[in-house]
Amino acid sequence: MKILVKRESELLKYLYENLDMPKKKIKQYLTHGSVFVNNSKITQYNYKIIPGMSIVIDTTNKKTKELPFDILFEDDHIIVVNKPSGLLTIATSKEKEKTLYHIVREYLRSKNRNAKIFIVHRLDKETSGIVILAKEETIKKKLQENWNEIVKLREYTAIVHGVLLKKEDKIVQKLKETKTGLVYSTKSPDGKEAITNYKVIKENKTYSMLSIKIETGRKNQIRVAFNTINHPIVGDKKYNNKEKETRLYLHANRLKIYYPEIKKDILFETTIPNEFKMIMNKGD
Repeated sequence: MKILVKRESELLKYLYENLDMPKKKIKQYLTHGSVFVNNSKITQYNYKIIPGMSIVIDTTNKKTKELPFDILFEDDHIIVVNKPSGLLTIATSKEKEKTLYHIVREYLRSKNRNAKIFIVHRLDKETSGIVILAKEETIKKKLQENWNEIVKLREYTAIVHGVLLKKEDKIVQKLKETKTGLVYSTKSPDGKEAITNYKVIKENKTYSMLSIKIETGRKNQIRVAFNTINHPIVGDKKYNNKEKETRLYLHANRLKIYYPEIKKDILFETTIPNEFKMIMNKGD
C-alpha cells in the first residue's frame, strides 16, 4: 500500500485521515516496523511528513537495517536524528567508529552502497538530542554557510543543581577556550559573545528543570553559563568536579530551521528523556 503525501502533517494523523483503517490497526503497523517513509522504516507516531514524500505500509514486515536511535525526519537531502547521550557526533583521534556519523553512514549504505553523509552541526558527546546530517555536500554547505539565518529556534531542556532565585533570565557572557579545550567566561574584549535564555519549568529542593533557548551557538555555552552562576548542570563532570551522576542532563529537544529545499520553516521535536523525570522525582 503506497500513499503520496500531499500536505504537511504527522505520520499517524495523516494515515488515519487518509486511510479507511482503524487507528489501532495503523498504530500496530507503526509499532511493528511495517511503515516506510521514503524507504526508511518509521515507528514514531508524530514523525513529520511533508508534501512529496511517499509512505508505504508493508504487510510482509520485511527486515531492514535499523538505527539504535530515532529518526525524526528524513528525505532525499537530510536526515534528522535523536542522538543519545554518550555518543560522539564525529570521530576523534581516539575514537573512529562509535560515532553518530559512522552509525548513520552505515545505516544509509545498507540501503544504498554509494550513500554519503555530512555533519551539518554538532552536539557535545554528553548532550543528547536533535542533530541534522546532510546526504549531499551541497546541502551541507547551503545549511552551514547560512546557519545563523537558517536556524529560527534552538531549545534545550536541562536539569541544574539547586533552586534558582530568578525563575526566568538571560545570561550574557563572553567566552574563551583554553588549550586543553575548557571554555570559560571572561571580561576580555576578544571573548566570543554567548547569549543563553532560560525559564524554570519545574523545581524541588534539590534540582531545577529548565527550558533553555540560545541565541548563539558557542562550544559548551549552556554548560558554562550555569556553572558560572553556581547552578551547574547535573552530570557535568567537565565543569563540576564534585559531580556524581553518570549522564549529562542536557537535551536538545526542539530545533526549527528554514529548510531551503521546501522553502519553508520546519520544526523538529523530541520528547524529554525518561531519566530527566526520574531524577526530578528523586530530588523531591
